[in-house]
Parts: sequence; structure tokens; C-alpha cells
Amino acid sequence: MTKEKVNINFTVFVAALGYFVDIFDLTLFGVLRVSSLKYLNLAPDQITNVGLNILSIQMLGILIGGILWGIIGDKIGRKFAMFGSILTFSLANIANAFILDVNQYTILRFIAGIGLAGQLGSAITLVSELAEKEKRGYYNTIIAALGLLGAIFASLLSFILHWRIIYFIGGVLGLVLLLLRYNTLESEIFKEKNKIYNKESLVNKMKNPNEFFEYIKNMFIIFIRYIRILVLGIPIWFVFSILLTFSLEVSQAINKGFTANPAISLMLGYIGVSLGDILAGIMSQKLKSRKKPIFVFLILLSINILLYIYISHNLMIFYFFNLTLGILSGYWVLFLTIGAEEFGTNIRSTVVNTLPNFVRGSVFLIVIIFKSLKDILGFINSTLIIGFFFIILAMISLIFIRETFAKDLNFFEEI
Repeated sequence: MTKEKVNINFTVFVAALGYFVDIFDLTLFGVLRVSSLKYLNLAPDQITNVGLNILSIQMLGILIGGILWGIIGDKIGRKFAMFGSILTFSLANIANAFILDVNQYTILRFIAGIGLAGQLGSAITLVSELAEKEKRGYYNTIIAALGLLGAIFASLLSFILHWRIIYFIGGVLGLVLLLLRYNTLESEIFKEKNKIYNKESLVNKMKNPNEFFEYIKNMFIIFIRYIRILVLGIPIWFVFSILLTFSLEVSQAINKGFTANPAISLMLGYIGVSLGDILAGIMSQKLKSRKKPIFVFLILLSINILLYIYISHNLMIFYFFNLTLGILSGYWVLFLTIGAEEFGTNIRSTVVNTLPNFVRGSVFLIVIIFKSLKDILGFINSTLIIGFFFIILAMISLIFIRETFAKDLNFFEEI
């Protein structure tokens, strides 16, 4: 094995561990919310509202961080964005282990959110540019599959360790990764092409006033391409934000005499999505397509949702469908890979860092629509309407997205 091959494999391994720590931390507040807020002497009726407030602030940090690290990745470097983001949320986690009140908790989850936003997008961008174009799907699959196991690890630790210790572990894991990151590669495509683009584009825009209108036109076209890809990821977060997070309410609405545990549902969902990422990645490589596997997954996800609602006659069947919902949400890695392959190196980091975080942010839109419909149409009908709306929207969007399999990434956007 050549030295270059070893270095690429090491970079992929470290990127995957970075995403593992990312998802580990992203899951922490969900599994530690009740125990940590009780420890801070909040009354039971306060835990829900305060928890929602802290979660909202963390999501705000993630949205801001997605833009911040994306721009840093495009202007300074992919490796620097990965390094800076993990340092940010590692220090926030360590500090989180020593909080004394809700205000400190809120501020540190906001800072952690900013840091969390830079891991997955930077990793996918860097590895996509380093890997051979015919094999980048395999590498990105490894990153996504290993990373999502962080949620399972966080859930298991929550049963055996104090919440302060778990936050501290999350921070220490991040700092260990910083040492490993020292020897990872930087993208040659970024180093060679992006500096040329930055110099030439500035000169071109200053030539005449018409350049401004051409810039606006190009930005609009890029925005439409971005939205088409963004829409692909929303069904995944519908599954996790509504079907799995609120699986207790779903099981009660089905009214078959059993009650689900959301912690178990989410764990099964994350196990499933890790398996689904592997399956989707292999399908993509075998079919030599990013679009075909996503279309298959969306069709099967639609069928699975109907079975989940109407065929779950006992708790074991219900949990089985939690697992399959996760598996059929496993086109997540292809969604991100399309984002990396569709856009030029001068904006690739910004695109791939913002895509997963804006999809996560879509939870607010999903919840608003769901709450509006639930009181009118009921829990089950509202769930089906919202779920199928976003799945159909994703399918329509997929038709207009260009196939990107094995695309040469050595290009930049003319803006």
C-alpha cells in the first residue's frame, strides 16, 4: 500500500471518528436532559419548557456554525474547519460538566452547537476531494456509518454514568481527536484551485457594472440547485423528529394497547440509519448512481410509514419498524455526497456544512406544521400528511437534480 493511500485511509478514519464524537455530543442533551435539569433543582413542570429552550438555543448555534465553518472551510481550508469546530465543542463539553445553573447550561449548549456544525460537512468535503472519484462513495459511507454509532454510545452511557461525567467524556474524546487530526491531509484541489479563483473572481467583478447583474443571476441559479438538494434530506429528519422522538405518542395514537419507550425507538433508529448508510453507499457504487438508490429508499420509506402506522399490532413489531425506518433513512450519506459533488470547490465547504444543519433546522418547520394540523386532523392523519408531503417533494426534487456519480470535483462555480 502506497504512502498516499495510507494517508487517505487515516484521514477517512479520523474524519469518521470526528463525526462519531459529533453525533455523540448531539445526542447528549436529548438523553441527559431530564437527569441534568433535575440535578439543577428544576421542578418537573419546568423541565420540558426549559429543555425546549436549551434545545432551541443549541439548534440556533448549529445553524450559525454551519455557515461559519462552511465559509472558513472555503476561505482557509477544510482541515482547519474540522480542527476549529471540534476544539470549540470539546471545550464547551468539558465546561458543561461543571455548570451550576440553567444560564450556564444554555450558553454552553449554544457554543457546543456552533462547534458541532463543522464536523460532518468538513469531513465529507475533505474526503470527497481526496478520494478517487469512483470510490468516494465508499469512503463517505464509512464516515456516516461509524459516526452515527455515536448516538448509540451516548444512549448506553446515560444508563450507567452521571451526566457530568458523560459531558466530560465527550470533551476529552474531542481533544484526543485533535491530536489525531494533526497528521491528516489537506485537499489538494482546495490548495491549487481556490486561491486562483479568489484572485480572478475579484478582478472580473470589478471590470464593469454588468458583472454585478451576472453575479446575482449566477447566485440565484446556485440557490435553486441548493434548495433541490436540501429538500432531499427533510424526510430523514421527519422520521427522527416526529416518528421516533414522539414514538410514545405514536404508539398511544395507534391504540393497540402498548406504549413505546422513545429512548429505545431512537436507539433502534440510529442503529438502522447506520446500516442504511452502508447499504445506500454500496448500492450507489454498484448502480454507479447517487439518484437511483435515493429514489428506491424514498419509495420503501413511504411503504414503511404506512406499515408502521397500520400493521404495528404489538410492541415488538412497532420496534421492528423503528429499526426499518432508520434503515430507510440511511440515504443521508448520499444526500451529503451529492452536495459535495454538485458544487465547485470555491463554495463546496459552505454548501456541505450548511446542508445537514439546515435540514436539522427544518425540524422547526415540521413541528410548526404538525402542531397546526394535529388539533384539527388528529395525530395519525397529521403525521401521514406531513410525511408524505415531504417525501413526494423530495421525489420531485430528485428528478431535477443532475447525476453526480464519479464527477470530477476539480472545478469552481462562476459567481
